[in-house]
Amino acid sequence: MTLSLSSTNRMGALVLALAYTTLTFGTLTAPAPAMAAASGPYYVAELAAPASDARTVASGVAWFCEGTTCKAAKGNSRPLRICRGLAREFGEVTSFKAQGEAMAEDQLAACNGK
Repeated sequence: MTLSLSSTNRMGALVLALAYTTLTFGTLTAPAPAMAAASGPYYVAELAAPASDARTVASGVAWFCEGTTCKAAKGNSRPLRICRGLAREFGEVTSFKAQGEAMAEDQLAACNGK
């Protein structure tokens, strides 16, 4: 038994396949992720001393540091936990912001283990 499509059905299947491919490709290349990345980092931290490495991973977050300023995208943990990981990696954190909101002084002290 041979299964085959008529030429009309083959053309319809081809059109559907091309439409699906176009929609899928369009979704993957939409500008939304690029705009989200352009909005800036989720975490911004200031260190007491310049970072020893320009790039590192602390608390599961990739940090990019220049001098005493370190920036990172959003992680899966609470900001205090993210801050503690950065402090373990580079030493004292003098300020820490998550989504533009500065960490309270008591939490910053806890971040630095004080």
